[in-house]
Order: sequence, then C-alpha cells, then structure tokens
Amino acid sequence: MEQIRIGILGAADIAWKRFLPALEKSKRFEFAGVAVSGEKRLERARQFTERYGGSIYIGYEEMLKSSEIDAVYIPQPPSMHYEWAKHAISSNKHVLLEKPSTTNLKDTEELTGLAKRTGVAINENYAFCYHKQVSKIIETLKSGKLGEPRLIRTAFGFPYRGGTDFRYSAELGGGALLDCGGYTVKAAQIFLGKDIELTAASSLPDGTCRHDVDMFVSAMFQNETGLTMQAAFGMDNYYKCELEIWGSGGYLTAPRFYTPPADFSPEIVIRGKEDMVISVEPDDQFLHMIENFAECVDDSGRAELARNDMLRQMRLVQEIKDKIG
Repeated sequence: MEQIRIGILGAADIAWKRFLPALEKSKRFEFAGVAVSGEKRLERARQFTERYGGSIYIGYEEMLKSSEIDAVYIPQPPSMHYEWAKHAISSNKHVLLEKPSTTNLKDTEELTGLAKRTGVAINENYAFCYHKQVSKIIETLKSGKLGEPRLIRTAFGFPYRGGTDFRYSAELGGGALLDCGGYTVKAAQIFLGKDIELTAASSLPDGTCRHDVDMFVSAMFQNETGLTMQAAFGMDNYYKCELEIWGSGGYLTAPRFYTPPADFSPEIVIRGKEDMVISVEPDDQFLHMIENFAECVDDSGRAELARNDMLRQMRLVQEIKDKIG
C-alpha cells in the first residue's frame, strides 16, 4: 500500500506539537512539506522541514497545485477552513480539518457535498474519540458496575489566553462553542448515541466586555430513552477537562478526558459497591486519528461515514449557536 503524501497548510503550533510527532509514527503517511502564506513565516516553516523533512511552499495555492501532495492538514483558525478546504477538494486533495470543520452548517454541507462528488476524503479532527480511555469507559458502562446510567455531565474549559489568541476573535471564527464546546458535542454523540436532541443551551455574557464571542456556554442533550447529558465549556475559566457518569449503582469520573498527551496515563475513577481506579496506559490519540483518516482515504465507505459524522456534529453545533444567538 502506497504512502499518502501529506502537506500542512500553515505552520501552526498544533501541527508542530501534536500532529507531526504522531505523523512520524505512522506507516501510512509521508510528510511532504508545509505551506506558509508569505515570507514572514518562512523561518518557522524551516523548523518544520529541518526536523521532519519535506518541502516549503510559499503560498497555500502552490501546495494545492503540486503533484507531490495527496492530502493536506488544515490547522488554521476556523474562519479559514471553508475557503482552503474547498480549494483543496477542488484540487483533488484529501482533507484533514482541524476542528471545527467550518463556522456554520451551510459551509460544512457544501464541503461534504463537494468531497462526495469529487471522491476525496474529508475528516474533522476530534482525536479524543480514538483514545483507549473512551473504550474503557464504554466497557465499564456495559459491565453494569454503575448500574443504570442516570445522568452524564462533562466540562471542558481553560483560563484566559490573552486577546491576541484567535479564539477570542469573531472574525477568525473564535468562541467557546466552536473551540472547546465541539468536544462536548462529540462526547454527547458517543455516550447518548447519534440520534440525540438538543434540549437547552445558554450563554453567559463576557462580564469584562473584552470580546465579541461566546465565552461560557452550557447545553443539554437527550436521547430517545430520556438519558440526559449536561455540558459546559468556556475560555475564561479554571481548567477543567472531565467526564462524569452517574448511575443507579455508582458513578465514574474521568478527570483528563479530552486532551491527554501521548505519554500520559489518564485515570478513570469508579465509586460504588466496589471502588476502583483504572489507570489507562498512555495512548497517542492523534496517531489513531491520523490512521483513521488514512482508512477513509482508502475506503469510500469509511469516507462517507466520516462525512456524515461531520455533518451531524455541525448540525448540533449550529443548533446551539442559534439558541444562544
């Protein structure tokens, strides 16, 4: 099976810190290079190629025109995802999008439709879904250790990162919902099922009036059995990254649920008739996400599932967006 030659549109920090270290472990991909929008980012691009090889492309268009590129990873701010993913698909390149796929449902629908017609894969990066921790929690639920599940709660938020961070810019597609909120929406689909309903959503105003984006949001989802998940997320909070499942016979907490590093061993704490702590061995969720992308490139059926997942995710995000205004 031939390697997939993948390039990166933009020398973003997440590409350097998480994507490329994982990509280096994959046997399915060859890092083909990094594209930068101009000379100002050239030095940063050189760091990428000196460490990982590949070529430097001046201008994103140059990379998309290259016959040496099969796929691209787009880690740019959300407002840029639609434009460059559309260019990439039109250039017959497979696309791995950093989350969120776009900033609205209409754009995501257009991208997935274009990808289907063109026959290329398009995936959205929610890497936590592929961590062993998730399968361990699902196994615990099925084992009956918690009894019947009564309520699921999740929270993901972090301290203020400073006004120059793209997350605090509406123009760049910022806001808590499009950033940390998307993780909780994805988790709701994992634990409640894909056919779920948004029952409530609200947003707290930014009391400091520093920014024109949503800073803290809460939402509630429900499945057809009535099981509810409460989600909260924010970008000016004490750090929290947890999942809790409360059952008739016990409860479970996973205090480092969404972003465990590849060398970190997260713990799942269970309280009930038998208290226990499950230590999950370190796992590279970015590597698993990348390998899943490769499977979508190879298999049109998997690619269709990924497109449907992306659409389902953005429909729920758009519903929350519409509710909070």
